Amino acid sequence: MSGSAEPGSHVLPRLVLAAPSSGQGKTTVSVGVMAALAARGLNVAPAKVGPDFIDPGYHALATGRVGRNLDPWMQGEERIAPLLLAGAHQPDPADVAVIEGVMGLFDGRLGTDGFASTAHVARLTQSPVVLVVDISSASRSVAAVVHGLRSFDPRLDVAGVILNKAGSPRHADEVRRACADADIRVLGSMPRDAGVSVPSRHLGLVPAAESADARATLDHLARATAEHIDLDALLEVARAAAPLEAIPWTPPARQLTPGDERPRVAVAGGRAFTFRYAETDELLRAQGLEPVVFDPVTDEALPEGTRGLYLGGGFPEVHAAALAKNRSLLNHVAAAVRAGVPTVAECAGMLYLLTEVDGHRFADVIDARATMSPRLTLGYREAIDPAFPDNPPVRGHEFHRTVTEPRTGGQPAWEFDGAAEGFALDPAGTGHPTVHASYLHTHWAGAPERAVTFADAVHAGPQAPTAPGAHGRGFFSGETPVGNPTLFHGDDELDEALIDFAVNVRAAQPPAELTRHLASNLSGLAAYPRADAARDAVAARHGVAPHQVLLTNGAAEAFTLIARGLEFDTPLVVHPQFSEPDAALKRAGHRPRPHMVRTWLGESLDSVPDDADLVVVGNPTNPTGALHSRVELLALRRPGRILVVDEAFMDLVPGEHASLLNGPVDDVEGLLVVRSLTKTWSIAGLRAGYLVGDTELVALCSHAQPHWSVNTLAAEAAIFTTSPSALRQVAEWAVETEQWREHLVDGLRALGLDPLPSRAPFVTVEVGTGVHARLREEGFATRRCETFPGLGPEWIRLAVRDPLTTDALLAALGRVLQRTGEADPREPRS
Repeated sequence: MSGSAEPGSHVLPRLVLAAPSSGQGKTTVSVGVMAALAARGLNVAPAKVGPDFIDPGYHALATGRVGRNLDPWMQGEERIAPLLLAGAHQPDPADVAVIEGVMGLFDGRLGTDGFASTAHVARLTQSPVVLVVDISSASRSVAAVVHGLRSFDPRLDVAGVILNKAGSPRHADEVRRACADADIRVLGSMPRDAGVSVPSRHLGLVPAAESADARATLDHLARATAEHIDLDALLEVARAAAPLEAIPWTPPARQLTPGDERPRVAVAGGRAFTFRYAETDELLRAQGLEPVVFDPVTDEALPEGTRGLYLGGGFPEVHAAALAKNRSLLNHVAAAVRAGVPTVAECAGMLYLLTEVDGHRFADVIDARATMSPRLTLGYREAIDPAFPDNPPVRGHEFHRTVTEPRTGGQPAWEFDGAAEGFALDPAGTGHPTVHASYLHTHWAGAPERAVTFADAVHAGPQAPTAPGAHGRGFFSGETPVGNPTLFHGDDELDEALIDFAVNVRAAQPPAELTRHLASNLSGLAAYPRADAARDAVAARHGVAPHQVLLTNGAAEAFTLIARGLEFDTPLVVHPQFSEPDAALKRAGHRPRPHMVRTWLGESLDSVPDDADLVVVGNPTNPTGALHSRVELLALRRPGRILVVDEAFMDLVPGEHASLLNGPVDDVEGLLVVRSLTKTWSIAGLRAGYLVGDTELVALCSHAQPHWSVNTLAAEAAIFTTSPSALRQVAEWAVETEQWREHLVDGLRALGLDPLPSRAPFVTVEVGTGVHARLREEGFATRRCETFPGLGPEWIRLAVRDPLTTDALLAALGRVLQRTGEADPREPRS
């Protein structure tokens, strides 16, 4: 799939610089030859055999042209000559192509008899070969080695040899005479003390973009090469190459019309992200996108208008401190990824999205940590993308010394060698992965369908959130990064010095009557707890049989028991939603599918796919406060489906009219309702909740529950809170909560804000990114919302408090909005 071009016979002088093995000085000689020829005024098209990213950086610096990789394993044999010709034609016709080999001349992928070796590429491109041989530890034996290499494969044209690291002119002459006896042409001899080398470290050479004196080194190398190597003889060898019968490669192009938008793709570059194949940018442009390079070390924000992210390879572990220090950009990248901006992250790019690399906090998008390892992971891979199992395998390579823990999570990015690898994430709850991150480097010229798929997603996807400083609502440097979003809760926002609007517990302490009841039962703590009486009290409260009730250690345990005790294959969680169902399912080894229902945009539960055999939905939903009707919820029931409804805040809805436990349900097969006692009764530290529903499902959850999970005081709390007097008290609180909520909503609207319609003891509102952190400076803890799929850092959730406390918050929010230019009425939501 190389696009269209005119077929024909292309005259391209060319040669391959190869070696008997690695460590012979092949790269130094190759870069020197390229630089010396370019210094003569020739247009030199550089290329590198194999997947190596670093050498092409030096090639580009030496020639002023993009370095190209030629790898039959990753690109396919049929594309090697076309890719060479493409590099020789852009940006203008080259006078000569110089191809640097890899490892030893015949060393390719293990087990394939030299597939993807330098010799293989030389045959595919019909290029003559010049060997580079380190003679520092041999003399006449060099001729025997070269003779053997020349004779090993008669299909190759081994046209000569360059002697490297000669100890003295006499030493070099000895080797020359031996080569002459074997009819081997010597094209030059580089002395050992020529004073030229390229810096190296744990993964090989230091990239040219990181070496401050790379240009000076190349100038010196060019002069030394011109002095010791016969460039005219090399050009004679190159010009003897036969015409190349092939069509130059062109990237597959998207059909565009004049005036069509070209969405921007932010491409990581700079000294920490130096690994990217030239064809990647060309494919992006051909697909109607505009790649824009940004530097994660120095840039404070993504390019304006970013619609896609391509984070390639490099050395983030070397630049970890500088990358971690740039919190403004890390926050911007995290917000873009969580908003659903399509993201490809390979190796270094994946590390950049992790929670931590060698103790340095990074973007926190992927819940994993990386550390340096003494072992180098290096090799070709043939991988399947689980999201597209019917597509042909994709070929790539790994090259890293870091390891991640865990290696994968949720849906993997790839499967190869019998194991899962990497992360395919859907942080925005779109229903399909928008993040593809792994150690595997791929070459999109060899798998152009991946470029097309990425481009389709970018064209259809969202734009990254507003950059710092734009429109008065930028990222605030005082914002503390979030680790794993599914483990972040409102209590993480609290501080003794802050007024609490983050936690949805109704009051600062339990009612006096409940406290006295619990205190009167302290004498019974010596005995093991029994929950029978509490279970019966809950059953009576809801008019169900006792065996349809299971008391739990809070609602969080209920979700854990569902995840571990029940059988299902395709779990789905309706978002935005409380994070515990997702967390419990993932801990149990499931891959919950997020499904977005933005009720404030007119979306409804009708969109829930039929194939889900476990559906979890909140009612009212946390954090939005949306209340679904009984009719909507019961319409979700299907044969073979388990429907779980989280009613943690239902008791503060006056009359509980939308509860599935309020009114007749013909049968409860496949139905489970989760309730919590901790929020309304201010006993979050006691952990008290329960499950009600299908007898068989309740029994299975009970079998998965540890002994004595519900303690004596929690059981007593269930008995007290289900009594008639307690229920009358809750009914009064529900009415009061509605009044207090309306006071909060009216105040937010007076500030020009548009809070989401809520029937819960909390309100969610879009205030602008950075306002959350500024409210902390004003003394108020609010619940940040970027951890909820479908929302972002510009949203906060506010617990309903009494009017006086609410007025204090509203005054502080008014001051913050005025400072950030947000006091004007907001545009309507779309």
